[in-house]
Amino acid sequence: MSLNKIFGDVLRELRKNAQISQEELADLANLDRSYISLLERGIKQPTLQTIFSLSSSLSISPSNFISKVEKRHQNN
Repeated sequence: MSLNKIFGDVLRELRKNAQISQEELADLANLDRSYISLLERGIKQPTLQTIFSLSSSLSISPSNFISKVEKRHQNN
């Protein structure tokens, strides 16, 4: 599985755990809702700034977010 897809899966899981929609996350992170969808589907690769914005919006540290991606990547 690609790293982009793993990132997207972790993002979707964190968003759903926070019980917010893609649109709500986009508003919180100052991103477009369609971009959130592209990230979650593994089509787009996030920038460092995007990772920090998403993390802040999801109340998780960027390092914890990336750690979740890393663990899932290692298990593939």
